[in-house]
Amino acid sequence: MLPDKLQKGTVFNIQKYSVHDGPGIRTIIFLKGCSLKCEWCSNPESQFATPQLAYNPNKCLTVDECTRCEGVCPENALSVGEDRKIVWDADACTNCLLCADKCPTSALNVYGYEVTVDDALKRVEEDEAFYARSGGGLTMSGGEPLFQKEFALALLREARKRRINTCIETCGQVDWETLKEAAQYLNTIFFDLKSTDAKAHQKATGANNARILSNLSKLKALYPDLKIRVRTPVIPGFNDNEKAIGAIVDFIKDMPNTEYELLAYHRMGLPKYEYLGKPYPLAAVDNLDQETFARLREFAEKRLAEHRDGTVGMVPEADGAAAQESGAAS
Repeated sequence: MLPDKLQKGTVFNIQKYSVHDGPGIRTIIFLKGCSLKCEWCSNPESQFATPQLAYNPNKCLTVDECTRCEGVCPENALSVGEDRKIVWDADACTNCLLCADKCPTSALNVYGYEVTVDDALKRVEEDEAFYARSGGGLTMSGGEPLFQKEFALALLREARKRRINTCIETCGQVDWETLKEAAQYLNTIFFDLKSTDAKAHQKATGANNARILSNLSKLKALYPDLKIRVRTPVIPGFNDNEKAIGAIVDFIKDMPNTEYELLAYHRMGLPKYEYLGKPYPLAAVDNLDQETFARLREFAEKRLAEHRDGTVGMVPEADGAAAQESGAAS
């Protein structure tokens, strides 16, 4: 069996200097693959587990200036449009990625590449000075980072060996044994809880929420001292009402070392759907209005205060607003 530092996984971005995805200044490793298909997902490139082609026509030079991708596609998924730019047929594409290798402007681009644990952590360690001063470190995100079980766990184990502070952003739709093992190496968990309604959750995300609810309860029972921030993206027409938010608050109300955060729905991921040749499921839904968000946040804060001794607290409003601006709601 390979040592942890040589384990390989597929990521689609390594983002530095984040201040909204865990304590302090952090480097985020975004892993490919997800166990949910949320209608509002702002990282659609994360859903597919392996590298995939994307096309940004704004970067195409036209066939009058460049013909490097001509005749490359074995499925004839590339043609020429009236504007002399390439037209990509996403349905015919088999993700052989040959055309992306030829494109000089990255109009034809690939989301996702393979790295070793050691390669990824070397990128993280480049900013150790910032972590020491701010209490920051590594955050694993996605997609669902535990979808790539072996790589994710190896990454966490090796990070612990190197004394790197670790955080994960998880949707909770993973097998319990994997989540339990990961928790041993984590300092903080950001845990998405989108709805307690099983039917609504199934319809909007493609999966039942029974495992998610069970995993969160088990985590707090087994690791009561582990800091968890429960996050709810507030989506118009899905959970933007007091009944839905109140049910989530009631579910987490007595969990120790827990914070609660609402994140406003946004459409920042829309261009990525276009680049991937995929329809955006919520194309007709506008951003959540500020008045509704403020009202629901106030409601959640008051509801939490009513429970016992206020064990669970809301994330400060300024932090939540910054997270929304960063595109954190997914």
